[in-house]
Amino acid sequence: MELTGKKILLGLTGGVACYKSAELCRAMTRAGAQVQVVMTDAAGHFITAVTMQALSGQPVHGSQWDARIDNNMAHIELTRAADAILVAPCSADFMFKLAHGVADDLLSTLCLARPHRLPLLVAPAMNVEMWENPATQRNLKQLREDGVRILGPAAGEQACGEVGLGRMLEPQQMLDELIASFQPKVLAGKRVLVTAGPTFEPIDPVRGITNLSSGKMGYAVARAAHEAGAEVLLISGPTALEAPYGVRRVDVQSAQQMHDAVMAACDGQHVFVAVAAVADWRVVNASAQKMKKQSDGAAPELKFEQNPDILAAVAARTNLAGYPYCVGFAAESENLLEYGAVKREKKGIPLLVGNIGHHTFGQDDNTIVLFDESGHTVLPRAGKLDLARQLVSEIAKRLDQNSLLK
Repeated sequence: MELTGKKILLGLTGGVACYKSAELCRAMTRAGAQVQVVMTDAAGHFITAVTMQALSGQPVHGSQWDARIDNNMAHIELTRAADAILVAPCSADFMFKLAHGVADDLLSTLCLARPHRLPLLVAPAMNVEMWENPATQRNLKQLREDGVRILGPAAGEQACGEVGLGRMLEPQQMLDELIASFQPKVLAGKRVLVTAGPTFEPIDPVRGITNLSSGKMGYAVARAAHEAGAEVLLISGPTALEAPYGVRRVDVQSAQQMHDAVMAACDGQHVFVAVAAVADWRVVNASAQKMKKQSDGAAPELKFEQNPDILAAVAARTNLAGYPYCVGFAAESENLLEYGAVKREKKGIPLLVGNIGHHTFGQDDNTIVLFDESGHTVLPRAGKLDLARQLVSEIAKRLDQNSLLK
């Protein structure tokens, strides 16, 4: 219920992507929002006002002269009560209207008349050639300069049969970006590198050594950093999770591959958060072919060597400005307070996050402990995204303190 108490004005313009807007409307109401729908005449050719009214639970507006609104000033009354305006789908024509201040229907007029405090988000949806047309790109540039937040578009197959940029984002992606718009931008302008998930150390082509990490906490940290305004790179071991929208992901398998990817990307990062559950050892004598059972029942003799310590390697490269600010994660099975404090000092990092690993792997919630030079702080059990947002806030505070000291 992350939108509880929020009033969202959802605008629909003409486009087949209106069918996604119906799902988006329902998703927003399920997230606790009160949704007020405003449709253009063109939108009414793709979806009915009856449908949107049933999903939002509110009367749908389309006319500037709607007598249901006091003083016939729908463009004023609707925006003054809203917390955000989201236009989805936003057609090429409507992008032109927004960029040039055209006010010839209710939706364009209320966007022009919205208070300065009211965020405007648009999700473009159009044919690939329309999207790539120089006129559309000029309008896009102007909207960004005006502070309008652009969601997408995505690339893929379009209703016309062509393939390319222009597809409207999926409802969940738009919902996540709407939720993100209300989060404080405490990491605006910062670059954040996050590792997540398990690693997989091969024994032979079909077997390997891994762990129970689902990657959920690391992906939550990546999403929270993106919500906070950061440019986020996520280096992920094998998981079944989708990368948060707006986060660039690099997939790896082994600890060595993760080490190489991190070291190639860490220069220029402001923050490094090592959430991944990285294998401590790898198999030296991995077989090139599948190992067969022995008739005498003998087990294969595996030889191990230690994997590189990714977090320690990045910490050793911290520059004079204190970047990247290194945050480690430690999954223990016992004596968390003792082991966590020792591990932070051993790694040479300013902040370490500890938890009891087998109590959190695969779960949607967690309890974590923050270790720093002052001691430790317990963050009570909560959803992993909520904890990730708290962690990002703590990181931002420490970055501010570091900058004041230098």
